[in-house]
Amino acid sequence: MTTSTHVPTPPPASTPSGGVFYGWYVAGALFFATFIGVGSRQGFGVFVESWENDFGVSVGTISIAAAIGWVVNGLSQPLFGRLTDVFGGRRVLVFSMIAMGLGTIAIAGAQNVFALFVLYGLIVSAASGGVFPTPAASVVARWFSRRRGAAMSVVTSGGSAGGILLVPFVAYLLIASDWRMAWLVMGALMLALALPLLVVIVRSDPGDVGMRVDGDAAPVVSGAGSQSPVLERVAPLLAQEWRHSFRSAPIWQLSIGYWVCGVTTAVASVHYVRWAATEGISPGTAALAFGLLSAINGVGLLTVGSISDRLQRKNLLGAVYLVRSIAFVMLVVLPGVPALWTFAVIGGMSWLATVPLTTSLTADVYGLRHIGTLNGLVMMVHQLGGAAAVLLAGLAFDRWGTYDPAYLIAAALLVAAGLLSFTIREKAYSLRYQPLLPLLPLDGAEGPLPPATTTAAG
Repeated sequence: MTTSTHVPTPPPASTPSGGVFYGWYVAGALFFATFIGVGSRQGFGVFVESWENDFGVSVGTISIAAAIGWVVNGLSQPLFGRLTDVFGGRRVLVFSMIAMGLGTIAIAGAQNVFALFVLYGLIVSAASGGVFPTPAASVVARWFSRRRGAAMSVVTSGGSAGGILLVPFVAYLLIASDWRMAWLVMGALMLALALPLLVVIVRSDPGDVGMRVDGDAAPVVSGAGSQSPVLERVAPLLAQEWRHSFRSAPIWQLSIGYWVCGVTTAVASVHYVRWAATEGISPGTAALAFGLLSAINGVGLLTVGSISDRLQRKNLLGAVYLVRSIAFVMLVVLPGVPALWTFAVIGGMSWLATVPLTTSLTADVYGLRHIGTLNGLVMMVHQLGGAAAVLLAGLAFDRWGTYDPAYLIAAALLVAAGLLSFTIREKAYSLRYQPLLPLLPLDGAEGPLPPATTTAAG
């Protein structure tokens, strides 16, 4: 038995018949669901000034609606993660998309900011937690092992595509019509396009269509008549109960870093367009800059995801946080228009790249037995950090008329998150770096969890 000190180049996932592995179709459908779900939430900042005028409230008050949304979305993540583990991701995704679409349409009829609190802050934000990232990432983790980073990046890049296309699109609808039409159209897209894809294509587990992870053929389990036992890798921190995972360091290191990720992405997503207005930049131009950020991020996501299947994910994660810190500093030290486009370029290199890296690392280290629950808990920390940041940045703007303090704090936190990520002992705990062990028969005997279970799970 030999222990590998590096991760070999992964072979392409395939089906036994030699066709395209069905998991990639699943990833494609989840890409579009993420495009709609994340794109609509990233477009929130486009409407802040319109709501200020229509509802007669301040930026800080609008920020309360966004903050409620981040809190509710965060608190819903462990619930949807648990439901995904118990009932399968497909059911969670389908019912959540229905609720999200209907809630988004209802926002078009909001008459005051309190309706926004309920419709966006509670209904839409909770339902979006059942779409991305926890259920989607958990489904992808069950379909892929060798190409997990690449597949996660494909799904996450749907959020970048939403920023490229949906945010400028709703900004156009806002200019051509009004904000109510923009929300009506977004809700219709969810129900007419994203929902059918989830129903027809997505399956919770490869076993649902008679397949295995990565499309591999079923292994021959070693037994009394077997001379060549199948060798598999086992995650050292795979736990019988999800609570036991919090007795180890990696889950805390990932969670703290993801909290910082939530703080920084929330501040920019909600307040970026409003910040641009203080610099004399139109909402349309700011939306285009955010689209550029998303375009660069889409390319970066696919690159990082593919590379992460060959290198240590924690080093890439640390680098992503450090690059994003530079982007926030640029918003403070550069004047308006150069700051806008510099942030779009540098920030785009790192924007959603933390999602596939964090979710893949969680699956690599802790296996898939409780991956939905663990992803949900880590994402909850992310969203709660975002909620606090959105609210505090809005209140600070009301008081001082500038976002500079918020951006400098964000940059400092990102440096700390980057350094913390580098300390994760990935080679000690990740399944990818473990020695090959013989596959045990499922005979119900006491002892270690069978590698077949951990492999199918991670």
